Amino acid sequence: MSNRTLNLTDPLYDYLLSVSLREPAVLRRLREETARDEMARMQVAPEQGQFMTWLVGLTGVRQALEIGVFTGYSSLCIALGLPAAGRVIACDVSESWTRVARRYWREAGVDHKIELRLAPAAETLADLLRQGNAGRFDFAFIDADKENYDLYYERCLELIRPGGLIAIDNVLWGGAVIDTSAQDADTAAIRALNEKLHDDARVDITLLPVADGLTLLRKRDLGE
Repeated sequence: MSNRTLNLTDPLYDYLLSVSLREPAVLRRLREETARDEMARMQVAPEQGQFMTWLVGLTGVRQALEIGVFTGYSSLCIALGLPAAGRVIACDVSESWTRVARRYWREAGVDHKIELRLAPAAETLADLLRQGNAGRFDFAFIDADKENYDLYYERCLELIRPGGLIAIDNVLWGGAVIDTSAQDADTAAIRALNEKLHDDARVDITLLPVADGLTLLRKRDLGE
């Protein structure tokens, strides 16, 4: 028994995957192709992707946002958890990486669920708000440039309905969040957001030690 989260050794991690991961072949092929990219570290872990599919289905998400697409693994995981009429607006700025994503979305038969917007995410989120979409979305996943995490969080909080969920990736940042010698802008931004979220009365919070750290936030109905 243990009263704290286990430190996963490589053999224990392999065991975890062997008894729990049900990764569709299309997701496995996408992950393997992405692994050959020099920026492969930006890919979410397969167990995290499966958790997100499960979470989206469990909570009945119909309208979702994704901030940061890369090669589309997390978008595909979200789309697989959505009902037939569900939609995800996926925000990114890279034509080359999202070209890979589009190919796998089509192969998986979920491309009709995903609306890719190639523009800075801050602009896309502002446009959605101007178009009257506040409170329309059920779920948001934030996994993009870290210096803008706080901005993305605030915009997503406006766009998410009360009771909706926001998931924020990389909140442990490879352990750099507790390394006092790490003072780069990305690490500082994640530290600051983590501290802010801990005290933010607008949301309920839990931080899961999945992959590089995943914070889940439930937007409170402050009218209750």
